[in-house]
Amino acid sequence: MLAGRRILLIIGGGIAACKVPELIRRLRDQGAEVTPVLTRAGAEFVTPLSIAALAGRAVHQELFDLTAEAEMGHIQLSRAADLVVVAPATANLMARMAGGHADDLATTLLMATDKPVLIAPAMNVRMWEHPATRRNLEQLLHDGIATVGPNVGSMACGENGPGRMAEPEEIIEAIARHLGAGPLHGRHVVVTSGPTHEPIDPVRYIANRSSGAQGTAVAQALLALGAGVTFVTGPAQIPPPRGARVLQVETARQMRDAVLKALPADAAVFAAAVADWRIENASGSKLKKRGDGQPPLLEFAENPDILAEVARLEVGRPRLVVGFAAETDDILVHATAKRLRKGCDWIVANDVSPETGIMGGTENAVTMITEAGAESWPRMGKDAVASRLAARIAEALA
Repeated sequence: MLAGRRILLIIGGGIAACKVPELIRRLRDQGAEVTPVLTRAGAEFVTPLSIAALAGRAVHQELFDLTAEAEMGHIQLSRAADLVVVAPATANLMARMAGGHADDLATTLLMATDKPVLIAPAMNVRMWEHPATRRNLEQLLHDGIATVGPNVGSMACGENGPGRMAEPEEIIEAIARHLGAGPLHGRHVVVTSGPTHEPIDPVRYIANRSSGAQGTAVAQALLALGAGVTFVTGPAQIPPPRGARVLQVETARQMRDAVLKALPADAAVFAAAVADWRIENASGSKLKKRGDGQPPLLEFAENPDILAEVARLEVGRPRLVVGFAAETDDILVHATAKRLRKGCDWIVANDVSPETGIMGGTENAVTMITEAGAESWPRMGKDAVASRLAARIAEALA
């Protein structure tokens, strides 16, 4: 995806710098040219020799290099790249960037560049949450700096929370999106995900066991192929994908409105587990037990059919409309009928019987149903299902 693309990689000083050799290796596997700049603090964690060997070119470290600066090396380096990547972007490096400092080679390059900049923050959770870091991040975003991560997880210091640098594959996906690489560059895809919550009263609701994992994975796979993604999500357990435009909703009717406002799109993938019904007589205050053993009378109303409505649009219909069918029996029969009834192009059907562990789990086993027939995929991780589906979408839109 990144063949011939030139990346100027600035390596900050933090334990996350230990991930940078793998990042360089993967970038070069993708065909990118990597020019490394190693800060003095970064050199405490990785060596110039190892970085140079992996990048296949010399490591730049000093601003006051007589040979390089005789030719205005900091200007040449900052302008020759297609993208400047800072990984890890430490709290100190972010602060210096936000303040416009130019007191070493890394910050001077960042001040002198006329190319886009992507940072991968990494630091202790308390440092990430500190007001100064939040102010600096806000300033960098205002200045047009793009970010990837940080992730939530355990730290080298033993604490747990946000602050882990994004993994190399996540950074590469962000680089690809930023450079417009990938077969879906310039395409807009709407993805729905998660459950919907239909209120009974202010504290109770009707829902289902969808975690949002498959929808999130689909959005991430589409982003990795260069698509612009609008991600419409109900109250899911899985965090939304970074890089997408995220629209958070609660009810089916809110999801319908958000989807229609997100159009036009080249494709729409309806992975959300939308509630079929809502409570028509939902209470504005908490329902109480009456003491007579009788439950409250709940009146149900049918929710809008978002998939069918979008699939049957006469104006503004996406070129490709993909639905999901979560079934517990006669999977192929029900899913095939659903595709015809809804008017969508594809249905991705799966068996969500409790014994499969699919709903809320990490794996999926799907059958792709199109006009040409049914194609069963082997059971695999939801990320793998998403990557395969995204590739098929790219082929269909090519």
